[in-house]
Amino acid sequence: MTSQQTTTQPRVTLYWLNDSRAQRFVWLLEELGLPYDVEIFQRTPDMFAPPELEKIHPLGKAPLLRITFPDSPDATKNKDVVLAESGFIAQYLTEHFGQAKSLSPKRYRDGQEGQAGGETDEWMRYQYFLHYAEGSLMPPLLVSIILSILKSPRIPFFIRPITSSVADKLSAAFLAPEMAKHLAFLESQLETSPGGGSYLCGAHLTTADMLMSFPLQMARERVGGLSAGNGKGTLAEAYPKLWAYLKRLEEEPAYKRAEAKVKELEKKD
Repeated sequence: MTSQQTTTQPRVTLYWLNDSRAQRFVWLLEELGLPYDVEIFQRTPDMFAPPELEKIHPLGKAPLLRITFPDSPDATKNKDVVLAESGFIAQYLTEHFGQAKSLSPKRYRDGQEGQAGGETDEWMRYQYFLHYAEGSLMPPLLVSIILSILKSPRIPFFIRPITSSVADKLSAAFLAPEMAKHLAFLESQLETSPGGGSYLCGAHLTTADMLMSFPLQMARERVGGLSAGNGKGTLAEAYPKLWAYLKRLEEEPAYKRAEAKVKELEKKD
């Protein structure tokens, strides 16, 4: 006996907070060809998420994504799934809807299926960078935002010289060497990409590359023009493969479609 199947695709709603990391998921949804809607939420004057987001997920953070499945004769199947955390969202979408898109590498080497240690180098990198983007690379960049606030007009002018001095000292002692370590690591990962590929996980674009785009853009914006501190001039000169890689990501056709979609959404909002 065969079960009834439907060819109707699920509907995706992306909950977007302005000045957040949600553009990557517009890109991913464009790449996957999934129908989707976007609902934009505006930050409060203090740059926090509005309380309305807590009605979708208790932590009230973005991005959030809801998948509404078509009616199914299987009563045990979820009708709606709400996803939070960027890595989880990306992994869920890719595993369920990206089989024909090659957005994740082959997992096992031939003849070693299901064996621990039998994974391909490409897949091991892919899994690592899905978590690295948010877990390791974003924290020092968030520190850079906090330090910039200490030097901004949001701080009363009469104590701003003190907070600015503290920010400069913290940047020199922690942020600069930490970011240099990450950027050098990523440069080395591109130099040793499997099969001489031009992406972090090999020859083909993966969802992990998409997740990496935002923190790298943020790094370029915040530290990209500064001296690399190693005699090689700017960071772009010090890490040429990394900056070429970021430019390559921004030239991806689906990235450009997502960029245009974002501009359209922001005009309407």
